Amino acid sequence: MAVRPPSKDQLAAIARGYGFTMSDADIASFETMIAGSMASYDAVEELYEASAPAMPERPWSRPDDVDNALGAWYVRTGINEANDGPLAGYRVAIKDNTAVAGVPMMNGSATLEGFVPRRDATVVSRLLAAGATITGKAVCEDLCFSGASHTSVTGPVRNPWDPTRTAGGSSSGSGALVAAGEVDLAVGGDQGGSIRMPAAFCGVVGHKPTHGLVPYTGAFPIESSIDHLGPIARTVSDAALMLTVIAGRDGWDPRQPADVTPADYLGALTGDVSRLRVGVVTEGFAIPGLSDPGVDAAVRTAAQRLTELGMTVEEVAIPWHRHGMHVWNVLATDGATVQMVDGNGYGHNWDGLYDPELIAHYGRQRKTVPDRWSETVKLVALTGRYSIDEYQSRHYAMARNLTFELRRAYDKALASYDVLVMPTLPITATTLVAPTDSREDYITRALEMIVNTAPLDVSGHPATTVPTEPVDGLPAGLMIIGKRFDDATCLRVADAYERLRGGFPTPPARQGAAVSL
Repeated sequence: MAVRPPSKDQLAAIARGYGFTMSDADIASFETMIAGSMASYDAVEELYEASAPAMPERPWSRPDDVDNALGAWYVRTGINEANDGPLAGYRVAIKDNTAVAGVPMMNGSATLEGFVPRRDATVVSRLLAAGATITGKAVCEDLCFSGASHTSVTGPVRNPWDPTRTAGGSSSGSGALVAAGEVDLAVGGDQGGSIRMPAAFCGVVGHKPTHGLVPYTGAFPIESSIDHLGPIARTVSDAALMLTVIAGRDGWDPRQPADVTPADYLGALTGDVSRLRVGVVTEGFAIPGLSDPGVDAAVRTAAQRLTELGMTVEEVAIPWHRHGMHVWNVLATDGATVQMVDGNGYGHNWDGLYDPELIAHYGRQRKTVPDRWSETVKLVALTGRYSIDEYQSRHYAMARNLTFELRRAYDKALASYDVLVMPTLPITATTLVAPTDSREDYITRALEMIVNTAPLDVSGHPATTVPTEPVDGLPAGLMIIGKRFDDATCLRVADAYERLRGGFPTPPARQGAAVSL
């Protein structure tokens, strides 16, 4: 499609926006030169279309209410491209912020409704090559900006343990489907805790990899410095197997270090954790006005049980952990405004694979249906744009510099301990927000639980959540944090705890009767 040069009126409006003082003759002069420059835009589009992949034909369907009691499926598929491999026989759901070529992708938002990607995300290609069957796209929250499951335009995702409660977000459908046994594995995304939050609320395993270990290529970005993809599974061994498949450099994602070296994470689950040292992070507990004493007690009990395996468990103070939430808030607000909102998801100036079709679809649609954004996305856009316009986004620059301070604080503790532990979330799953609830309640319920998870997205350290003993009949999570790129030790400790417990409980609905715990 030929690029249309700007009119004189359009150029005059742009000039006013920059504060230029231009006469009609100035505008006319620039109009001619800019029209000449547009030839390169036409040439680039022709060259791109000549090499872009064709849209594949893949089967998909919308789920009906009977098949979607939890509201967790966006579309159903049955895609399998290898008869054998380490994931042969595994049913996998893909978070709907992650591209499956030829299958609709909505990212929980009206601003992406109707989009169908041409390319598989790297993690999707790797899962299919390993023999997995992709059985559908899992609902996620509106542009993935919620830690609870009430913001997707398709409706709330319900918790399998109690359908009146949140499943957690933003990988809400992924957590609910794994917990309900409708899939064996799911891809989750994590910018503030969005793998670990639904996993903890739904009582399953979630692993946020070290930043850059798993390529984010083909997933809808929020802010490149905090974007992560990773596994959600029923067991630690399944999470480790999936991580082994999807980890490693793909050459298209500048989030990944050039020397990133994945491991055999399943093979690392040796069960031998004796002599490992565990630091229980004081600041992860007793958060004023938020922490549930029952959750704190369950996590401390879980941590202390690790001594039964020969591990040393000690308290450790990391004051910067509490500061980390403030750093994340500025990065996620200003960064998402520039990249996710104004930059149409991708922004500029990085050496990676873009999705021009997504950028165009979302960029057009966000200008026509902005009122349909969730209240959390509106909050980000309003706050971020004010910060950028009024304070030149200098607080974002400060927060980026403080990232190194936060990372050093965790690294210092991890020099003395092999892993750190704390509650994944300070609370258990809350009641779903109702349409009649206030905006204040809507936003509070969406963001209140992220205080322990979000700082690890900033620092980039790996973190695994596994279920503790339930609290008042609901799941709670133990979060195990490791050195950067030592994801294997996180998973090894998580696996040892799972073995010590004798496995993790499942929701009552899967057993046909109340669970005795």
